[in-house]
Amino acid sequence: MATTAAAAPTPFAREVRRRRALRRMSQLELATLAGTTQRHLSFIESGRSAPGRAMVIRLSESLGLTLRERNSMLLSAGYAAAYAESPAGSAAVGPAMEALRSILTGHLPYPAVVAGPRGELVLANAAFGVLTEGAAARLLAPPVNVLRLALHPEGMAPRVVNLAAWGRHITESLRARATAHPDPELDELIAELTGYLPAAPPPGPDHLGFAVPLRLRTDGGELRLLTTLTSFATAVDVTLAELHLEAFLPADPATADLLHHRTGTTPARPRSGDG
Repeated sequence: MATTAAAAPTPFAREVRRRRALRRMSQLELATLAGTTQRHLSFIESGRSAPGRAMVIRLSESLGLTLRERNSMLLSAGYAAAYAESPAGSAAVGPAMEALRSILTGHLPYPAVVAGPRGELVLANAAFGVLTEGAAARLLAPPVNVLRLALHPEGMAPRVVNLAAWGRHITESLRARATAHPDPELDELIAELTGYLPAAPPPGPDHLGFAVPLRLRTDGGELRLLTTLTSFATAVDVTLAELHLEAFLPADPATADLLHHRTGTTPARPRSGDG
């Protein structure tokens, strides 16, 4: 009696199953999000069914993959990449880069930077200097890595009052990203940055997270800075999608005054009776 050998899982099939497991999603959950059936997804993951290009893209989107990862999934399924990866200085991303420069300038006198996925510095405004004061020249030589600069003992670290908490905030954020989007280079960077941090006791039962202000010593006094992250949520270019803008904001009036004093400007104050 003739038998039919089971199809071997394809590279794409193995990647779908691996990434679904990373996100702790069931086949039914992923199939529902991607607009297909659990049976069809089961056939894809076992190699019994070859997905069309549109299905590969829908599954990648439903898994929350980055544009770079989506391209990789398409290639593993035998299709061409769908998303361009333009050099930062190319005409294709020129308008977006110009918009970022305008935002950086408009954020003055507060520091702001645009960085790549592993902390590669792309753009910075004039107030970035308040963060880099006293840092070793080798850490400021291109290519600058703002994450390394933040925690390196020859970078900002000697001036960070709350280095253990601030450093944990950075490394835990990176670990969360590495869990969702595995990246050996990011793992290496996390290990390096963790090695720069002082030993700290594990978080207690009342721990509320590491979203703490950066407390930074300067010649004019201590700065207390909050940070916000902005990215291109609708980008269709890998380069733009991987950039994020980190803007530092004063956490108290004294910090605002100090940063304005550095540039000879006056901070806006609520008028009497406002709000």
